[in-house]
Amino acid sequence: MKQVTIASRASQARKAHDALMPEVAAAGYSGDSQFAIRLALDEALANAMFHGNGGDPTKNVLVEYEVNNESVYIKIQDEGHGFNPKIIPDPTLEENLCKPNGRGIMLMKAYMSKVSFDDMGRCVTLIKNRNCKRPVASYPTQQD
Repeated sequence: MKQVTIASRASQARKAHDALMPEVAAAGYSGDSQFAIRLALDEALANAMFHGNGGDPTKNVLVEYEVNNESVYIKIQDEGHGFNPKIIPDPTLEENLCKPNGRGIMLMKAYMSKVSFDDMGRCVTLIKNRNCKRPVASYPTQQD
């Protein structure tokens, strides 16, 4: 497993991209898969930096990853207080449609094969299986 540690600044996200994305391309993942992985990575990094770490540049985000012929595994952990992913608002509800944020987890779940949270919401694991032709998913309800 490889890892990159970055400060909670938007400009630092490039370090994670520069480490991971060339390996994804070299492993022969399709352009669509590369787009999906980069989008999910961007959303997870933004959540960790700005929601988890509160934008505090003294707090770090740890990115661990592994790329192989079957899948891309990414684990992102922040230094924040965590959250309960089961109670986030549904961004597809009428009252949330015009809000400028709140769609990151929905996008991650739509484009990746698997998205899971642990460590009280301070850690997200993203998995993209090479042969997954997953359509854009519906947003999970609180019963899911």
